[in-house]
Amino acid sequence: MTRTPDTFVDLSDIPRRVPALMDLTLADLPPRVGLFPVSGAMLLPGGQLPLTIFEPRYVALLEDALAERRLIGMIQPQEDDEEDPLPVLHDIGTLGRITSFTEHPDGTFSVTLLGVTRFRLLMEGLTRRGWREGAIDASPFFSDLVESDPSPINRSRLLSRLKDYLTAHELQTDWSLIDEMDDEMLLVVLPMLVPFSPTQKQALLEAGTLDDRAGVLLDLLAKGME
Repeated sequence: MTRTPDTFVDLSDIPRRVPALMDLTLADLPPRVGLFPVSGAMLLPGGQLPLTIFEPRYVALLEDALAERRLIGMIQPQEDDEEDPLPVLHDIGTLGRITSFTEHPDGTFSVTLLGVTRFRLLMEGLTRRGWREGAIDASPFFSDLVESDPSPINRSRLLSRLKDYLTAHELQTDWSLIDEMDDEMLLVVLPMLVPFSPTQKQALLEAGTLDDRAGVLLDLLAKGME
């Protein structure tokens, strides 16, 4: 067969099945998403959450998410009861985009989720594949998808309280990494890494704005030293 110019495909114009992260809008988010309930595992927009997935139902959830939009809804149960297979869930969770995954020989997976936006859980039910699916509304949190300029935080006050909190709990951190973070990233990373209780993490997740989150974070650090 002789090829003519008309037989060649313009490889630069192949549409993506999944939009690039920087191009995501509310219109790109599905109305329903698979839910991964984990107590104490909070994902904030812009944050990264590593997970090890081994339960068959969540392996099935991962496989289905990879075949679709690569989105998983991270959400906390209201009660930390490991014996309850279907715990009641909080109303607010976070959509996480699968940005990397590794399959291990034993059938388990290591996955990294990048927080995209928070969502409100409207209703949920069990799928035939064993995982829970939720009807969600992300519109109350549209600002999570938009770059913003948060008000300057009192960084020295925040880091001073963090230092006191870590000392009180005999914890350590890499201060050189913290010094390299801008204020916005600091308000993403610290709430996810500091060992707050699940209830406290939920309060940080539900804080309306970055400024609100900074206030909640300062209060929690102070209470953690009482």
